Amino acid sequence: MSVKFNPLEYPFPSKRNVVYGKKGMVCTSQPLAAQAGLDILKKGGNAIDAAVATAIAMTVLEPTGNGIGGDAFALIWTDGELKGLNASGPAPEAIVPDEIKEKYGDTMPARGWVPVTVPGCVSAWAEMSRKYGKLPFEDLFEAAIDYAENGYPVAPTTAILWERAFTDFTKIFKDDYFKHWFETFTPEGKAPVAGEIVYLKDHAATLKEIAETKAESFYRGALADKIDAFSRETGGYLRKSDLAAFYPEWVKPIATDYKGYTVYEIPPNGHGITALMALNIFENYAKADNLNLESYHHQIEAMKLAFVDTQNYVTDPRFMSVTSEQLLSKKYAKQRFDLIQEKALTPKVGDPTAAGTIYLCTADSEGNMVSFIQSNYMGFGSGLVVPGTGIGLHNRGNNFSLNPEKDNYIAPKKKPYHTIIPAFLAKGDKPVGPFGVMGGFMQPQGHFQVVVNTVDLHMNPQQALDAPRWQWVGGKKVEVERDFPYAITEGLARNGHQISVVTDHISMGRGQIIWVNDDGVLVGATEKRADGAIAAW
Repeated sequence: MSVKFNPLEYPFPSKRNVVYGKKGMVCTSQPLAAQAGLDILKKGGNAIDAAVATAIAMTVLEPTGNGIGGDAFALIWTDGELKGLNASGPAPEAIVPDEIKEKYGDTMPARGWVPVTVPGCVSAWAEMSRKYGKLPFEDLFEAAIDYAENGYPVAPTTAILWERAFTDFTKIFKDDYFKHWFETFTPEGKAPVAGEIVYLKDHAATLKEIAETKAESFYRGALADKIDAFSRETGGYLRKSDLAAFYPEWVKPIATDYKGYTVYEIPPNGHGITALMALNIFENYAKADNLNLESYHHQIEAMKLAFVDTQNYVTDPRFMSVTSEQLLSKKYAKQRFDLIQEKALTPKVGDPTAAGTIYLCTADSEGNMVSFIQSNYMGFGSGLVVPGTGIGLHNRGNNFSLNPEKDNYIAPKKKPYHTIIPAFLAKGDKPVGPFGVMGGFMQPQGHFQVVVNTVDLHMNPQQALDAPRWQWVGGKKVEVERDFPYAITEGLARNGHQISVVTDHISMGRGQIIWVNDDGVLVGATEKRADGAIAAW
């Protein structure tokens, strides 16, 4: 097998076993969406068709994490090669940075029109289907439209997140233009509970139009007109001209070699490079195959050192002052590793020039595999819903900096630093498979931990996801889950880490994995921290 699983059980027992399949597999955080993707495979579609159908269904079935007005990224293994798709949009042309800075100071607002960038996920669906799909584009919408029109029961984790959003939004949304969010997602004056049937009729009509026009209506037609009109009426910056000018971008994935494996990520403006940099740093630690205090300490320190660099440098690559190649230099990684001491450090930016999200993965019997992620960010995004359409606009611009000295300073037609990242693992010229862990700034940390669990500790995919996680949240602050080993938690505290134990497992990311073995058997795993499901054939 391309990945060797340790037959011994780890101290962290998994709640479920891996799932095996031969003809196809879909893993995501919503069971009905996973089944929608599998139905596409059984209908004759490939992994790309299944990924698109699942993604479309997720905008209806898990609106707490993504929507029609969000962004997307994909890594697609097909014809023996990995392709990358960046479907994240830029800031509107009408944005005036100095005016934003004068009004908001040093902090980008999280809601409203300022953080709204051009939505890209609809373009990703159309482009993936056009270039690599087998079935008609319209067929990929059938399940989503049916659930939106005829209703579906809300899953438990989704219900929790929906209630949190409703509680928060009731307190903070005072402007009249936020009323459309409440009309769309809480028409009964409350969030739906688990098992309650939800209808999203406006979503259904919008998805039909996107399907019939192959996404043209969203960017250059009637839906674009509605977005433009709502923006103009309510003081927004987004215009039809911004939508019309946007197209998704095929990009070359970035990668690093880690102990005989190749780990792939989407290049900046995404921050997947953080995981690769952390792996490069940690690779210098000689005892990585141990589950001990020293190993965890080095993992956390490696992640901190990588993260402060990417938070300083990563943005739209046209505006970066350093290159991805410089950030991924093994020599630079060794310099960063040499900074790690016995005690926790407060990380500082280095100089490499001196030397709310959903994730899904799919696979088919033809060897195609997809790692796909899309998001509205912070749950329901900006809080703005275009009236009568169900289009909830995301707030990715919140990650722009309002410091003019930073690479990531907000500017018209510029893409912001982006947190959503799909990942892929290979060995030589053979794919191991797609994986991802959604959850804001936890994502590269989740990717890093999954790779270490897989490559160094030989965990099977389910063990790699179920193992208790840590998350660096700034300075010397580290969060750990309740089932994190107590002795190591205490040891990290003695080493100077400021440890807090979290009870909210959702904040620690929600991941999915599909590996393929040398016999072509698919091995799937899904997240214990979500309503995850593996649909296999």
